[in-house]
Amino acid sequence: MKKTLAIYRNSAFRSFIRRHSKYAPILFFIGGFIFDTLTLGRIDRTYDLTVLCLHMTSLSIVLYLYNLADDDKWKNTFLERFEEYLPLAIQFFFGGLSSAYVIYFSRSVSLSKTASFFIILVLLLIANEFLKKRISNKYLQFGVYYFISFTFFTFMIPVFLKELNTNVFLISGAVSLVSTLVLLTFIYSKSPSTRKEIKLGKMIAIILAIYGIINLFYFLRLIPPVPLALDKGMVAHDIVLKNGNYEVTYESEESFVFWRKHKLDYSYTPDQRVYIFSSIFAPTDLKKSIFHRWRRYNDETKEWVNVEDIGYDITGGRDGGFRGYTYKTNVTPGEWEVQVLTEEEQVLGVIGFHINLNTNQKPLRLKTSKF
Repeated sequence: MKKTLAIYRNSAFRSFIRRHSKYAPILFFIGGFIFDTLTLGRIDRTYDLTVLCLHMTSLSIVLYLYNLADDDKWKNTFLERFEEYLPLAIQFFFGGLSSAYVIYFSRSVSLSKTASFFIILVLLLIANEFLKKRISNKYLQFGVYYFISFTFFTFMIPVFLKELNTNVFLISGAVSLVSTLVLLTFIYSKSPSTRKEIKLGKMIAIILAIYGIINLFYFLRLIPPVPLALDKGMVAHDIVLKNGNYEVTYESEESFVFWRKHKLDYSYTPDQRVYIFSSIFAPTDLKKSIFHRWRRYNDETKEWVNVEDIGYDITGGRDGGFRGYTYKTNVTPGEWEVQVLTEEEQVLGVIGFHINLNTNQKPLRLKTSKF
């Protein structure tokens, strides 16, 4: 055993970490992000649930071990040999858990709802690089931990309760708040060095501020209704349900527009129906009411005008998402959009398109796909 530990202490990995100690934390943060990007798929899969729960549990344990290391708590124990890796492990789990939010919504038609989280990730990376003590800064450490914890529970609790609404969101926030404060006060009571570095009241105030800001964002509808996500959305000329599949007929995009198959322009003939098809991912057995809000842009007032809300219910579990569609007739040419919303009016995505009047009755490049 001693021989094995001696080899480990002199390993190439340890030498590499020491040579590049300046960049190691950020590399481990990115490593955790990439690891989950490559391995996670569905939030309700047993594998995904297990990985994320292990990440969160491991992060909490490592945070405890790391904060007591400065008090020589692990001196003359086997943990002493691994103390220099504890901050790197924290960064890895921070990165892994952070990536979950992006992964589960990266398939969405509308990326605007995840943009704010990408900005937060960038700020975390910048803060980690430029703060002198980096992750050893305990205010930063516990602040980021609480943000990650809040995100974790807003994913997990709706999956286990199979329900998603404002009350469930508030419960998720309360669970993350209580669990973080319990861990913080426990570490604070056990670690003299932590008591020297931070003021408990100030740290609790920071956590409460983060809690308040996230809730404010939620009620202002600036964050998406996790764990729902819009998989697909398009404007179509016809939709038919056959043998359990939706056959969607739409105008195909030009070949050089390789990132999108369907056109955003709709060639309209009077009295023709304009369809909107959407596919929404929801965890297994989670039920939710969804509606399409049709909106038209008024060129005179320079504002979007709500035209009609058309709703339907979804039940989660299907890999391709829960499919549904709405349609309208007697529309006017111009800029249109359909917001895909929950009953609380949180935006899952926005499907934008332009209606052009087809006066020449030109043949259209139509394509039919099954979903």
